[in-house]
Amino acid sequence: MRFVGANSREAMRQVREALGDEALILANRRVEQGVEILAMAESGTPQPEAPARPATSTASATPRQAQGASTQVGTVQPGAMSPGATSPGQDPAQAFEAMSARLLEEMRDMRALLTRGQGPAGEQETCRDALARQLEEAGFAAALAAELVSTLPEELALDGAANDQVQAWLQRQLVQRLHALGNEGEFLDHAGIVALIGPTGVGKTTTTAKLAARYVKRHGTRPVALVTTDSFRIGAHEQLRIYSRLLDVPMYALNADQPVSDLLERMRGKSWVIIDTVGMSQRDQRVIEQVSHLRGASTPVRLVLMLNAASQPETLEEVVVRYRQATQAAGAELTDCIITKQDEAGRLGPVLDIILRHGLRLLFVSHGQRVPEDMSLAAPDSLVHLALSQRRPVRGAGSRQAAAPAATRQYGLLSQGRRVAVILRELRRRLVGFEHLEAGWDLLGLPPSVQQQRLDALCAKPSPLHPLGVMWSERAKVAGEAWAMPDVALDHDGAWSALPWLQHRQPPGLQARLAAARAQGASLHLLRGLPDAEAGAWLEREGLAWCSLVRGGQRVVYAGEKQPLAALAGLGEPMAQRDSRYRGAPCRLHLARLPVTLALKGSGRRGDELTAQAWLGELRDGENDQLLARRFWLAPARLGNDLEPLLVTQLQSDALPQLARRAWQQLTPAELGEVRADLRLLLAGGLATVALQLDLVEDDSARDLRAELLGLAGGRQRRRDSALLGALVQLFLIRDAIRQLGFGERETG
Repeated sequence: MRFVGANSREAMRQVREALGDEALILANRRVEQGVEILAMAESGTPQPEAPARPATSTASATPRQAQGASTQVGTVQPGAMSPGATSPGQDPAQAFEAMSARLLEEMRDMRALLTRGQGPAGEQETCRDALARQLEEAGFAAALAAELVSTLPEELALDGAANDQVQAWLQRQLVQRLHALGNEGEFLDHAGIVALIGPTGVGKTTTTAKLAARYVKRHGTRPVALVTTDSFRIGAHEQLRIYSRLLDVPMYALNADQPVSDLLERMRGKSWVIIDTVGMSQRDQRVIEQVSHLRGASTPVRLVLMLNAASQPETLEEVVVRYRQATQAAGAELTDCIITKQDEAGRLGPVLDIILRHGLRLLFVSHGQRVPEDMSLAAPDSLVHLALSQRRPVRGAGSRQAAAPAATRQYGLLSQGRRVAVILRELRRRLVGFEHLEAGWDLLGLPPSVQQQRLDALCAKPSPLHPLGVMWSERAKVAGEAWAMPDVALDHDGAWSALPWLQHRQPPGLQARLAAARAQGASLHLLRGLPDAEAGAWLEREGLAWCSLVRGGQRVVYAGEKQPLAALAGLGEPMAQRDSRYRGAPCRLHLARLPVTLALKGSGRRGDELTAQAWLGELRDGENDQLLARRFWLAPARLGNDLEPLLVTQLQSDALPQLARRAWQQLTPAELGEVRADLRLLLAGGLATVALQLDLVEDDSARDLRAELLGLAGGRQRRRDSALLGALVQLFLIRDAIRQLGFGERETG
């Protein structure tokens, strides 16, 4: 059966209604009317209980599809397939011929859909398969391709690999994983000794001259010196000496078996020294000795590995593995690299694949012999774009990966480390206070007295953001628990802080808490229930913005009579509708407003009534418009009609208490070791806030981050705040495991 919808969600809804949840998706594609899906019931025939309804509506189908809709399986009208069924006044032979033509055309379309994109075994190629093939054709390893496509968001999986959004997603994933130098200053403005290492003929001497020229341009000739240890190649010294004369900087020669410390006295006063080492095969046992000599000085030496972009993938793999082993054996660390001879490479993908899988930081890219013009700072966007555009057919999926050395078997762990690094980097970028939440997690496992001391210091720090406002939680215990939901600060963009405010660490009394928040800059307060008379009077005197989420039974004065808000629901002036999410599903918020007056709690005097605005909200299902819930707010009338975004924010926070309760149950001492109750609550509230906020945000990077997180937790889980919460806990556990295994540098990226 063929289904056409305005988008993937609508088309999939039609599939479920007609064929049930176990339907098999045979093919999908973008068409002029939206998304077209070819599906069948799991048993091969439509399910008996499925409602008999057209698979494509006449309004959304093409004229030919509308004419042929009655020929689809499960939607055939009685007698429609009979040769004798004709319309009044129509010749039976012409009717039969027309029907045969329509059937033939439908069968051709179905055959094209079934055969389009099939692999060698005749199986239908999915969007993920197509992306994996595209990556392998560009030169990326099958393991890296599998890791990437496993995080493809379900919202994009039906769009097809050629879709612009899918290609933009793929580009973003590679760019995020490619750790590059931010600017030249990070490398050239730090004094010290730099040594370029790598196999013979990789371009170390030319790159030495290019780097020296860049340094001279920034800092002049006085602080820099060149050193060569290459006494094997004929004319190697002379080549570098010519560059030193052109740059007007001194050059020193050092035997390959001499330690760098032998030259330190002669190079006194030079703050930046670059060493052109002798080229050695990655299989040469003297590589360890070479690195040891470079390390044999009191001044640390920064090692940079040269990678020839024109080399075979297997050779590049072996170079990185062997040189890293050599540096580790010598007590050093190799994390930086430079790509050379990019202009000679048929594809850029293989060398980028090596850098990505081994977590190296890419500094520069060399693409010619001119000094210093033919070298540029690594630009991940342009490099990834170029790599994806250079493709060639591959004989068999995973053939190149199978030929890689056995050392790459640890790729799974390194892959997890890099994946964790990408997710953590994005969480820190997006969420204010996430670093503070990480610091709280790091207290787990410490003795209780140390936990207490460091938690006090963490909570005493100024808020990680200058809060615009605070979402105040109910001053009551969460159902079934002995604790109350922490409060959440808001920044000027409406983002929620990942580090919540524990209620028991705040001063007693609402006015005192409001004043303490005011001292940190908060001028907006989203309350649960009306403030008492004292706090309300203080808010009005200070001229602060506030609104209260109240129950439908809250009584207000309208038209001279006291009435519950629920009884006034149909009298409000309709306002704009807003998209939102409710309990993990999309919904629409219908708002209306109504002018009322009310008396704040505890105020028994006449004249203390507040002129207010009542906001009446209905939550309706985004697909079938079914009523899900009603909400009521009260706010001072002086605030006008600009409260709609705040109402949505407070509505979205409804799920926080139960989500925090779920997090509290997952953070058990049995799993994490001894943990103080207040630290456990801080982490539970923070994780719940992060998970819910990630579920609510709709931009592309948030969608990618959700897919990464859910993929890290295993399987293809549906987008739900509870699933994201479990994935966040899993993220921290994997991070801890990687650090304990000594792969911390892979995780931090």
